Amino acid sequence: MGGRVVHFEVPFDDGDRARGFYKEVFGWQVQEMPEMSYTMVMSGPSGDSGPTEPGFINGGMMARKDGPATGPVIVVDVDSIDATLEKIGGLGGSTVAAKMPVGDMGFAAYFTDPEGNVVGLWETARPG
Repeated sequence: MGGRVVHFEVPFDDGDRARGFYKEVFGWQVQEMPEMSYTMVMSGPSGDSGPTEPGFINGGMMARKDGPATGPVIVVDVDSIDATLEKIGGLGGSTVAAKMPVGDMGFAAYFTDPEGNVVGLWETARPG
């Protein structure tokens, strides 16, 4: 079922500074993924498939210059990015970054809503 907020992203200008800040303030665990120019963020107890306790989501950090937005972004799970982007366009939103693969985990895309907010979309890869 789609429509749930499943991820967040925080852009940074200085990765070391941002990682250190959030780690110190909130106790978040961070894992740099240089091959993807991305930092995974665990905001609570996590296992291989994500959070192990209800009530929180994990996220990521990326260089502001490489991201779709200048501020934090929420990411919403959908069954089909293609169908969702089509619906968004019909309701006054617009695509910022088209559907792109994220390793073998799934696909991501970004759009702006009619208010100009950037929001992410996530589609989990289907076993194939």
